[in-house]
Amino acid sequence: MNKPKNLECRPGKPRDDGEVVPLDRVLKSLGDPVRLSIVRQLLLASDGELACGCFEYDVTKQTFSHHMAILEDVGLVQGRPEGTKRLISLRLDHIKRTYPGLLELIRAAE
Repeated sequence: MNKPKNLECRPGKPRDDGEVVPLDRVLKSLGDPVRLSIVRQLLLASDGELACGCFEYDVTKQTFSHHMAILEDVGLVQGRPEGTKRLISLRLDHIKRTYPGLLELIRAAE
């Protein structure tokens, strides 16, 4: 069975809101330019989420999926299916509560 085209982002492990990933792991995940770009694109998205096929990146789909899984694993992003698409958004409340100031630093570093 063929998967719908826009579901190329494989889901990472879902995070419990109470689970806190150490800051060094979060910062390490953002140390990669592709992952930092994903977070920036989500910060700029008008409705706060983007379909997997709407991100701009210069890597293969498999590599992009790997980067998304890492961001999900550290709890920065979450995905949800909608029809044939997989929509990705930042876990804003969690990030602001757990890592205060992180999003502002990412915005300022653009």
